[in-house]
Amino acid sequence: MSRAIGALALGAAVKLAFAGTLQTCSSSSPLSCSSDSTEASCCYESPGGLLLQTQFWDYSPSIGPSDSWGIHGLWPDNCDGSYQSNCDSSRDYTDITSLIQNAGKTDLLDYMNTYWQSNDESSEDFWEHEWSTHGTCVNTIDPSCYSDYSTGDEAVDFFQQVVDLFKTLDTYSALADAGITPDDSATYYLSDIQDAASAIHGGKIPYFGCSSGALSSAYYYFYISGNAINGTYTPVDSPNSSNCPKSGIKYPPKSG
Repeated sequence: MSRAIGALALGAAVKLAFAGTLQTCSSSSPLSCSSDSTEASCCYESPGGLLLQTQFWDYSPSIGPSDSWGIHGLWPDNCDGSYQSNCDSSRDYTDITSLIQNAGKTDLLDYMNTYWQSNDESSEDFWEHEWSTHGTCVNTIDPSCYSDYSTGDEAVDFFQQVVDLFKTLDTYSALADAGITPDDSATYYLSDIQDAASAIHGGKIPYFGCSSGALSSAYYYFYISGNAINGTYTPVDSPNSSNCPKSGIKYPPKSG
């Protein structure tokens, strides 16, 4: 699959702040993918400096609320479009639900159970996959970056960040505001879909994916200054072209 990328207002950049024990980064920390010579650190995301907040439109079978796209994850792509995966098997946690519960984040867990679902596996299995495959490759939340670390702290921070970023990227409402709504017979232009979504992404164009001519995914791309939890996310255009047709795009309603 082509890999291209929620509430808070998005301008030129998004600032998402958390109280935590991560190393504090300077406000002048370099933007990821801005330098080939800057080494990976707790304040510089590398090599996965191009972060994608990924969403799916699962309509058959219907997954999640009928008036919302679903969370898929946060993926750290390399600046050249390649990507790493499964970067630290020692942190392949198999108890994401318990980690979040033990952190006292019941609201986070409730939100994930509503908006972060899979169409072919349990929620826990889905979350474990997203963490082990993608989360472990986010170097700015490595355990060594914490001053008072307990096992799984970085995973809880990761899931909170994905949810908070997703809340700034309400794809369903952005499209609806432009008159693009799920319909069994209507079809839409790709340029109109992209323009509508760019309004919540700092004017930058996200990637939209289609399956059999119907909308199926949306990827919002960012560079980041500082770490992935309380750093500044700067929207950027998708480096990849959509696989959707230029016109006649279907947007089927969720089935039930």
